[in-house]
Amino acid sequence: MKKRNSWKIRAGAFCLTAVCLGTGAALAAEAGGEGDPLVTLSYLNETVLPKLVQDTEDRADQRQAELTAQFSQAVQGGGGGSGASYTVVTLNAGQRMDLDLGAEVLLRVGSAAAGAAVNPALVDVTAGGNLNSGEWLVQNHLYLATMTDHYITAGGGTVKVLVRGGYQIA
Repeated sequence: MKKRNSWKIRAGAFCLTAVCLGTGAALAAEAGGEGDPLVTLSYLNETVLPKLVQDTEDRADQRQAELTAQFSQAVQGGGGGSGASYTVVTLNAGQRMDLDLGAEVLLRVGSAAAGAAVNPALVDVTAGGNLNSGEWLVQNHLYLATMTDHYITAGGGTVKVLVRGGYQIA
């Protein structure tokens, strides 16, 4: 019986030694050093968070300034370019107005025909339909150019239209 107990004692001593060596190695790993930094809540609250907030505010202010400048430029763009408001354009008989993508046109005086390489030439926003190439615009209806090769051609006499968006007169 003595041999059986001595074997159990030796195995237990070996296991206890292994556990002690493993714990010592783990404690010697320098927690909080460069390899395993230790960050405190006060460091986060007093250093990291204020810097993060300041950087975010600086970027937001910079972006706001950029957007304000772009908006001011778009509002001042007015006729011939792309603006936020409508521009009154007068066309003589036979003159052609090429419309940029997304341009809106509203016929006020005279007559004009829509034109495009493919149909529909313009979208009649007021009636909720399409206007094909060669068809006449209806006064006080709002039309939208959905492609870049769309245009209107002035009929006989003076034609006045309101335009919002880009256009070129040919």
